[in-house]
Amino acid sequence: IKIHRNTSLSSFPSRPRITPPTLHHPPQEFAAVPRRISRELKTLSVWALSLAISGCIGTGGIAPQDQALSANTLATDEAIQSAARDARWPTAQWWQAYGDPQLNRWVELATHDSPSLAMAAARVREARAMAGIVESAESLQINSDTTLKRHNWPNDQFYGPGALSGSNTWDNNTSLGFSYALDLWGRESNATERAVDLAHMSVAEARQAQLELQNNVVRVYIQLSLHYANRDIVAATLAQQQQILDLANKRLNAGIGTHFDVSQAETPLPETHRQLDALDEEIALSRNQLAALAGKGPGEGARLQRPTLSLGAPLKLPSSLPAQLLGQRPDVVASRWQVAAQARGIDVAHAGFYPNVDLVGSLGYMATGGGMLGFLAGKKFNYNVGPAITLPIFDGGRLRSQLGEASAGYDIAVAHYNQTLVNALKGISDQLIRRESMDKQKGFAAESVASAQKTYDIAMIAYQRGLTDYLNVLNAQTLLFRQQQVEQQVQAARLTAHADLVTALGGGLGAGNDVPQDTKTVPSKTPAALAVFDH
Repeated sequence: IKIHRNTSLSSFPSRPRITPPTLHHPPQEFAAVPRRISRELKTLSVWALSLAISGCIGTGGIAPQDQALSANTLATDEAIQSAARDARWPTAQWWQAYGDPQLNRWVELATHDSPSLAMAAARVREARAMAGIVESAESLQINSDTTLKRHNWPNDQFYGPGALSGSNTWDNNTSLGFSYALDLWGRESNATERAVDLAHMSVAEARQAQLELQNNVVRVYIQLSLHYANRDIVAATLAQQQQILDLANKRLNAGIGTHFDVSQAETPLPETHRQLDALDEEIALSRNQLAALAGKGPGEGARLQRPTLSLGAPLKLPSSLPAQLLGQRPDVVASRWQVAAQARGIDVAHAGFYPNVDLVGSLGYMATGGGMLGFLAGKKFNYNVGPAITLPIFDGGRLRSQLGEASAGYDIAVAHYNQTLVNALKGISDQLIRRESMDKQKGFAAESVASAQKTYDIAMIAYQRGLTDYLNVLNAQTLLFRQQQVEQQVQAARLTAHADLVTALGGGLGAGNDVPQDTKTVPSKTPAALAVFDH
């Protein structure tokens, strides 16, 4: 429905007007008041009819069915409750706790040059640009349109006979049009808020991508350190096996040994060489993986030196853990912004049920006939201005379906947020349990290595003195080799548990104030004046 007041000073030629018969009207001072009353009644009737018809397109009671969890309502287990509460959240450079300058350099290198982070940053810029596009709908829109046409007027029953029939004239116009959305029900403002919330979500997702990248670099670096440690064990084992072979040959040459002893000493050497080669392969592959994470070529990774990792005091937990997760874990923050965006989507869908009023108008020049630029004369000026009202009457269920889609999307976002929050607490508890277990296993593994080393030393001395055969030495060596590997695996698992715990706590990438308030994560209430339509 468009209502315009149109005033035109154009000199468009027209047919002679027929003067209507003269009518006798009552005096104007008596007729003016009834006419004004009639106009007001007509206006009220139109609005009443429109609202009555609009009531036929109600929301049908469509609304979200899920509710976001409150972080403090989730019960924490003994592992979290018994953790120390006197420490802060992890710092942004949490990997420096390992005391390895090379690791510090590679994490910083990956943070600045990784293609995955570049993509995340591009997605943030894209989301911000999309928010700007949506926000532009709230501003005044002004457009210009100019047309210059040469018109041939035919001489037929529709156009003539008349003053223009059979002639060629200029049919030109230029106009400057504008429109402004009054946004009475908040459709445009809520759409803008939704786009801005999605931009906030993309920022949190970029922080999550950065945290995952840092964690992956640290984990691969720990594996590189483990491969070097295992290689040292295998190399030491190879040296011991070579020493035993030399001893077997000496015993054979002295006439107190046998060829069988020499053959037994030679048997494990090829397998040990194979294990060394396999570990060299693992070291090279880990270097390549670190280079790829940092966005570099394999040549950069080949320059990596042996890691020098060490871990001091264990990480302690901060107080008020569940509640503070809302601002510390990027994935929790991102899912919360998604809930806020979906809430605004419901408000946008809800506003579609109500009349939409825009202010539109234009001004310009137009003329048919005269010179090519004659339409720019002052007497050709015209303008129009007025409200443009859009009112839904019958849409075959489209609006209800859109509201249902928005409500379902909100429920999905809420369920995803709840699951993310639950998984966050689970991840922290898992890493605390694992860290405590690794600390205990470290002591047990050290005792096992010491015992295996003692057994091997006794077997070696007995073999040198001819008190035992080579089989006992081989068994003791195999046990020592296995226990040394277990000790290194426990140490690597302990270092990895620290990295995973820091990651579970947000890795120092807190959102600060960039977290939606509770009031933003729920749809707005329907205005009381419009609640009558929600049936």
